[in-house]
Amino acid sequence: MTDYTTLRKTIAALVENETVEIAKMATLACELYHADDRFDWVGFYRVTEPELLKIGPYQGGHGCLTIPFSRGVCGAAARTGETQLVADVDTFPDHIACASTTRSEIVLPVFANGKLIAVLDIDSNQPDAFNEADAAALAEILAETFDTA
Repeated sequence: MTDYTTLRKTIAALVENETVEIAKMATLACELYHADDRFDWVGFYRVTEPELLKIGPYQGGHGCLTIPFSRGVCGAAARTGETQLVADVDTFPDHIACASTTRSEIVLPVFANGKLIAVLDIDSNQPDAFNEADAAALAEILAETFDTA
């Protein structure tokens, strides 16, 4: 299980005074990926044009390059602005299988100055790997890192 208290402090120290969002995303992707064995793929999909996500910094195997807001778990998080906790990706309507090994997923919207800039996608090769405690801790890390409003 992830020690989110230590992880929060480490990430805060690493991105202190950093103003470039993509640099923050790269740092978070790396730190999160190495923080927990449940995390098989960790990455950001950035909002690059209306209703469209493009792959950003990530750790793990290749990800999908483009995801419309209208499709998949990442699209649902972007479209609704709400965290998506998926215990079994095979039961999620219109799930986009970027990797055949993914069994469960958590996707959180990422806001900067009140505007959606990306989603954080964490995949696991274990079923039902994520819970509300993960969602709350990750949301807190994202807010501390990106949302300065």
